[in-house]
Amino acid sequence: MVEGNEGAKARITAGKAYLDRLHDGRRVWLDGEIVPDIRSHPAFRGTVRSVAALLDRQDDPATESQLTFTTDTGAKANIAYLIPSSKEDLFRRSHGLKIWSDATFGVMSRVAGFYRSQLTGWYIARHLIAREQPDFPSRIADYYAYVRDNDLLVTAAGHDPQIDRTKLAHELGDLYTAVRIVRETEDGLVVRGAKMIGTGAPYMDEIVVSPHSKKTDDEQRYAVMFAIPASHPGVHLICRESFASDREADHPLSSRFDEMDAVLVFDDAIIPWERVFVKDDPDAIWRIRSDRMASALSLHENIVRLVSKLEFMAAVGTELAESIGITKFAHVQEKLAELYVQLESIRALLLSAEHRATHHPLGVWEPALEPILTAKNLGNRYYPRAVEILQQLSGAGMLQVPSTIAELSGPLGLQLRKVYRGADRDAEERVKLLKLSWDLVGSRLGARHELYERFYAGDPVRTYAGQYVGYDKQPLLEKAARITG
Repeated sequence: MVEGNEGAKARITAGKAYLDRLHDGRRVWLDGEIVPDIRSHPAFRGTVRSVAALLDRQDDPATESQLTFTTDTGAKANIAYLIPSSKEDLFRRSHGLKIWSDATFGVMSRVAGFYRSQLTGWYIARHLIAREQPDFPSRIADYYAYVRDNDLLVTAAGHDPQIDRTKLAHELGDLYTAVRIVRETEDGLVVRGAKMIGTGAPYMDEIVVSPHSKKTDDEQRYAVMFAIPASHPGVHLICRESFASDREADHPLSSRFDEMDAVLVFDDAIIPWERVFVKDDPDAIWRIRSDRMASALSLHENIVRLVSKLEFMAAVGTELAESIGITKFAHVQEKLAELYVQLESIRALLLSAEHRATHHPLGVWEPALEPILTAKNLGNRYYPRAVEILQQLSGAGMLQVPSTIAELSGPLGLQLRKVYRGADRDAEERVKLLKLSWDLVGSRLGARHELYERFYAGDPVRTYAGQYVGYDKQPLLEKAARITG
């Protein structure tokens, strides 16, 4: 394809390039069958289009400079890959990630850039485990440059299958239930087993596989960290039931933002050596995964996304109350104020993390981790409570809607428009609001999001305990000692 008389290649947008990449033979399983092409399958096509439209924002003159930056190789890269070498870079990252998250109302977490940010953190800290794993620095650097310069989407899978949680992976009898190294060849590692849970995996370009919990010395063959393209030979993506809908008017979120979850099954897949980052080393994997700077950079993106999501919840809750004229009641004002308190608390913690950023010895600006961990842990509890508040504000209202908005223009349209009107809006606007609300907190997609926000970062009991263990308690103890000592 040429453009004009100069024979220059026609410009391919980021969204079009993404759609082309999806036609790569990936083995996505749904309902017991391989999906030939997720771009056209009703369970996936709505989300595929949303991702493509989001990527096209990188080429939109109105947002391009806020969502991208130019790399040292001259490539245009997503802002999640920007290394914050100045404090201004950290704020620039935050601003771009917020635009990105707002585009999906915070309901698509893996597209938003968490793992791209984590990979950036690992790249910055790549020499942390160089002594234990000499190949790690060069391999992670090459991989970071590859996904950055090719504008690739990245997710991860790290949990072992939940079979018997009283036993370690090597104690289950079948050595290949969880991903494990089978053997080593000249071409790379051969791995077999499964990893959970690849959120967004069918839509991604790349998947990073590594344990999310520390392996023991007895589980060295399970202590492997590598990356694969979603279409890698010998890898199957087993999807949960689809929550997608092809009726956008009646299911505005489910029709566009079903971020499919998948279990990855490895059938003696060969992982090329250049994509193997760590092997047989539980301590090295845990060190790089637990690195404070890398954690702060990746979790920073999570809190940016959480702000977007809580803004959305607060907006919908306010609209619900205003639509039926209940904002004058004190108990309703209390519930709405609780949504605002949630939002402002997380927003304040995000700003605190950014403004309290410190200059790391590696030459980057590191967001303060304590406010980020606090926001993450609060989010585990805030979001389910926000869901409950929206349910209370609506009561049975979300259930008292026609099955389709189109019925308002049907044979009983005149009567229905009287029945479904609100205190401040006509029937069509109110029914749209109620259907959006149900999709957000009552549908299968809504239930998935509540579960996700509770557990995406791990068991909340452990994450709270982890904050206790890692918190600098000495200043508190010294303050108490001034009285008790």
